[in-house]
Amino acid sequence: MLWLTVLLLVPVWGCTAPAKAPDSAAGAIGRTLDRRAAAVLDRDERAYLAVLDPTATALRATGRREFRNLAEVPLDSWTYRLTDVERSGDRATVHAELRYRLTGYDRAPVSAPRTLELTERAGRWYVTADRPGEGGAQQLWEQGAVRAVRGARSLVLGAGQDDALLRAIAATADRAVPAVDDAWPRPWAGRAVLLVPGSLEAMARLLGASAAGYRGIAAVTTGITAGDGAAGTAPADRVVVNPEAYGALSGFGREIVLAHEITHVATRTATSAATPTWLSEGFADRVAYRGTDRTAGEIAPELQRAVRGGDAPAALPADEDFAFGAGADRLARAYESGWLACELIAERWGERRLTDFYRAVGAHAGREGAVEKALHDVLATTPEDFTARWRAYARQRLG
Repeated sequence: MLWLTVLLLVPVWGCTAPAKAPDSAAGAIGRTLDRRAAAVLDRDERAYLAVLDPTATALRATGRREFRNLAEVPLDSWTYRLTDVERSGDRATVHAELRYRLTGYDRAPVSAPRTLELTERAGRWYVTADRPGEGGAQQLWEQGAVRAVRGARSLVLGAGQDDALLRAIAATADRAVPAVDDAWPRPWAGRAVLLVPGSLEAMARLLGASAAGYRGIAAVTTGITAGDGAAGTAPADRVVVNPEAYGALSGFGREIVLAHEITHVATRTATSAATPTWLSEGFADRVAYRGTDRTAGEIAPELQRAVRGGDAPAALPADEDFAFGAGADRLARAYESGWLACELIAERWGERRLTDFYRAVGAHAGREGAVEKALHDVLATTPEDFTARWRAYARQRLG
């Protein structure tokens, strides 16, 4: 799971100038980007190209391709918010937030930092360059023509992929959503948006990260949460599929992966900086495996190996145990340990108490004391008692 944190503001049409504009150029530049935003929503290629520098041949060719790549993306809104304008004569560098929302799927806009360069000609500002801003990443339509496949409870957007794979992913996601609904009886969007790039490298570019960190990872969930990491916001999530690792899975494995990731979508508003990774990942794994015929040993083979070898963990995994570079065995044991902890809560205290516990942890003001308070308030136990019960449960289920 990947958490992306930005500041959410109420979307408005067009572009908002920064509070401290360097000069009147900010207003004119804002109007240029307003026209660009309107052209995207109106599907007006001519108007879209009109804001690009007439002499920037390569940029105009790229702009034309990207505009056409967006043809199937169901856009409800597309705006720019200026955060900084640096002007030098007839040239300017602009830092802005691109915000867009998908019709029928996003409760809030996705926000992506962009850096744009502009030049002034005869009193008008034209875009001469547009690239991801600091901390930003490539967008799917920058990788090729986007194909949209609508499922009953899902939207799959793919670039560089064939329709058969996109339809199969939509069908799998459609089966996962009701299963997640059943396990998480709390309000959520009840639908999922999945991005399927053409390769592992393309996936990494969408995430703004190194491909090496995602090799063997079938999918991740990116989400927008409040800037302070608080729970209760209405985010716009994306499940990003690694086509190479996902393609190597069995049908059952694909079902598990998408159910796991869609659980993250459902629980996002109850998840915060106070939520430890063992709980968020363990809960998602429990939902994914819930109702299957897999034994505990089949779900947690690495943890079973450790228990039977006399090397059972003494404590629940720390967040760093879930790092992609932690090593395959350590990472597997971490996920399996979180799953087993959630299994214990559901079996000992009940399904309702498990979801109540999850929500109570996420509602805490910060990480410190969150689990301890929820254990006391919801389960009437202590960290020491719960850990002892978890270790005994591991021996019982996996010994």
